[in-house]
Amino acid sequence: MNPFDLSGKAAIVTGGNNGIGRAIAIGLASAGASVCIAGRDEKKNENVRLEIEELGHKSISLHCDVNVEADIAAVIAATEEAFGGLGILVNNAGIAALNVPEQMSDEEWSSVIETNLSSVFKFSRAAYPSLAKSGGGKIINISSMYSIFGSPLAASYAASKGGVVQLTKSLAVAWASDDIQVNAILPGWISTDMTAPIRNDMQDLYDSIVARTPAGRFGEPEECAGTAVFLA
Repeated sequence: MNPFDLSGKAAIVTGGNNGIGRAIAIGLASAGASVCIAGRDEKKNENVRLEIEELGHKSISLHCDVNVEADIAAVIAATEEAFGGLGILVNNAGIAALNVPEQMSDEEWSSVIETNLSSVFKFSRAAYPSLAKSGGGKIINISSMYSIFGSPLAASYAASKGGVVQLTKSLAVAWASDDIQVNAILPGWISTDMTAPIRNDMQDLYDSIVARTPAGRFGEPEECAGTAVFLA
């Protein structure tokens, strides 16, 4: 028996159309799961859906703004209808606002906290009845190494990701009796669109990051997929 076989499981991956989310979606599908790609960019969603179907697995793609509760409810309902249930939720969608704290506006702060932290709570809360009804499931939250370390240029991002870790612990305790396991992955520097400004426009910062990284490079999104499959 393959302990990493996810055949018969249905998953939602928010922000699943790019970067870490795309890699995790493909990883879950490759392990046998049916996957809903949920993101704001419908063309990118569809591209990943086609990638998964070319691998011989089922997938749907849906527009979803994780800050809109109606979108969240629609994605969960469509996933249940398409695949007969919901067993895995990956809360991956996130944004960053690069600015020093003393110059950060309320709007910059709030948008990051809402997208990176509040949406994880709202999506998990909305998914709870489906997961509990199916006898349990897995929630995997994508946090960051900046949940542990401070960031002089992304205080809102670091705060949101620290909140994700504490929320993960709280949901894990709250829902353990429902056989719902809640975990978080804390990636380091990964080559994605979000980190592209560091790689392309901030050479000194990029060089300092690579210099302190034993592998001497940023990670690749695909290197996060195995952890997600394990936790699922």
